[in-house]
Amino acid sequence: MTPAQAIRDAAIAAAVAFGLFVMLVGLRTDVGPEGGLILRQRWGQVALLCGIVFAGRLAITTLAGRRALQPSTAPGPWTARLQRAGKLLAPALLAVALVLPAIPGIGRYELDIGILVLTYIMLGWGLNIVVGLAGLLDLGYVAFYAIGAYSYALLAQYFGLSFWICLPLAGILAAFWGVLLGFPVLRLRGDYLAIVTLAFGEIIRVVLLNWTELTNGPNGISGIPRPSFFGLPFSMAGGEGTFAGFFGIEPSPSHRVIFLYYVIFALALLTNWVTLRLRRQPLGRAWEALREDEIACRALGINITTTKLTAFALGAMFGGFAGAFFATRQAFISPESFTFIESAIILAIVVLGGLGSQVGVAIAALVMIGGFEVFRGLDEWRMLVFGGAMVVIMVLRPRGLVGTRTPSIALGEKRAIGGDLVGEGRG
Repeated sequence: MTPAQAIRDAAIAAAVAFGLFVMLVGLRTDVGPEGGLILRQRWGQVALLCGIVFAGRLAITTLAGRRALQPSTAPGPWTARLQRAGKLLAPALLAVALVLPAIPGIGRYELDIGILVLTYIMLGWGLNIVVGLAGLLDLGYVAFYAIGAYSYALLAQYFGLSFWICLPLAGILAAFWGVLLGFPVLRLRGDYLAIVTLAFGEIIRVVLLNWTELTNGPNGISGIPRPSFFGLPFSMAGGEGTFAGFFGIEPSPSHRVIFLYYVIFALALLTNWVTLRLRRQPLGRAWEALREDEIACRALGINITTTKLTAFALGAMFGGFAGAFFATRQAFISPESFTFIESAIILAIVVLGGLGSQVGVAIAALVMIGGFEVFRGLDEWRMLVFGGAMVVIMVLRPRGLVGTRTPSIALGEKRAIGGDLVGEGRG
């Protein structure tokens, strides 16, 4: 593309941006000094945004033209450096997450953000089984999140079961619903599968909203029991039989927050460990083969029904675990917490991190959820900065932040057996 064509393309992008921003940003209604509504005009901000779009589009077009002129070669030293850094990044993130509550200066707010990030990391790893490994586009993953939350809330309130008993039950119930979803969509792929899963998520939300006798409808369920530390409740009153009294320390509200942080940290590590173990098993290889080509899988004799159902069930189970934790952490749940936007955020974490990449999903969740809080001071501009950052990431890294994951079974060194060279697979 010539410079004149690049400038013309950037001007068209700026014109489209002007058409979008002229009403959304340029005109705003505010409350006037006398209590009435007044119309404010912000044309300077519209011009600034159009200029940013023009410069960004011009830079992207120029960069794409330079890449097209370069001959395709093997991965250079930059890719090798990224791969080496990735091997060190995962242990570093794990170490920081492990000692986060003990770092000086970390308070209640930072721990709450850490709990939120770890919750979305767990949800991303659960959805990564379905989307990243098995290649099944699921737009209704929040339904299993809701099933886990409501399962714990209802079991705890009606039967008086503790969190540690309800946690596996919530995962099992979510996995059961995952299998129920998997059966009708066995023959669906691509957009059709996405539409059905989206409808499933909305059906669950509408049922929770209208079944008032069981779920209390839009009012939600409050007073959900909190977990205890091996039977020791976290009470500010102290005394014998409480967490603070047993260990002889001063009661503090941070004790429960730290405990919840390590609970979700352990659940996230469990999700990661199970996923990594299964990825190296025949089931995990069948998932990846299904993702690449379903017809070839059938030709190889792989049971497509079992492969799809196990992916849906395991992904749903971890979503149910996360939902149960969400319910006990919030002590209140309502259908408004499980809208489609939650599924979109979890799917965006998986796609931005890199399909099938565990480290990439963790980094994407940290960037999206933690970064969203960093820009909270920008008020109404926060969503614009957030969306722009996502666009930049997808332009620079179209396959995700970590899109060069080593396959679970890679061709390794060849060794001689009986005079023949046999490829030795490495995980």
